[in-house]
Amino acid sequence: MSTKNSSRRDFIKLASVAGLATAGLSAACTHATSTFEKPERENLRFLFQGDSITDGNRGRNEDPNHILGHGYCFAVSSRIGADFPQYGFQFLNRGISGNMVSDLEKRWQTDTLDLKPDVLSLLVGINDVNALVEGRENAMDTNAFEATYRKLLTSCREQNPDILIVLGLPFFFAAGWRKEQYEKWRPLTLERAEIVKRIAVDFDAVVVDYPRVFEEAKQRAPIDYWIWDGVHPTVFGHELMAREWIKQVSERLGFLKFYEK
Repeated sequence: MSTKNSSRRDFIKLASVAGLATAGLSAACTHATSTFEKPERENLRFLFQGDSITDGNRGRNEDPNHILGHGYCFAVSSRIGADFPQYGFQFLNRGISGNMVSDLEKRWQTDTLDLKPDVLSLLVGINDVNALVEGRENAMDTNAFEATYRKLLTSCREQNPDILIVLGLPFFFAAGWRKEQYEKWRPLTLERAEIVKRIAVDFDAVVVDYPRVFEEAKQRAPIDYWIWDGVHPTVFGHELMAREWIKQVSERLGFLKFYEK
């Protein structure tokens, strides 16, 4: 057998395999596209509110490269925005590092109501715990925390009765330099998480149980891998938060079930 004929057969064989691979890839892409479920509504405006965990060191100008921060808000928005570009969704981040519920109340009109969100995602409470631990004068007890939290959501519901509210549960873990403070922080954080659960029922809100997510993650890697200082997630922790957010919200926005396939 000549070397020339052998090379030609090899080339034809490789070309055939490549053709099959390309066809398979094309079919896979077609299938992936066909599994998209059309959103119930178009032009939804998603607003993420809260403290530093939501803030994610976001930009304070219109630079689209940094405007959503670098945390779970970014991860959620980047996926939905990339996979459903034709539906005109808008994603906003107004989280501010260090904010307590009382801080949100002061800027709620400008940073929430005036933005007229269709989906409001809120994660707040850990700085309220910090204020209590440090004995600050502006620290709120549980009654004041709940009353203020409810006031914020009530104003949103009054403005838009159809608004979808998504409430994240605050969390604290024995990690990083706050590890020794666990006994002080943990019970106060759990109290506020229970309050948020109770409020969620009354406002027909989606609950995102971040504490449970991290408890389960601890079985796969040390907590410091997911949360570096007891409060703030690592890149990997934010990814877990984004996945859980999408999973829970998909129960109300059915098109997001695409990510479970």
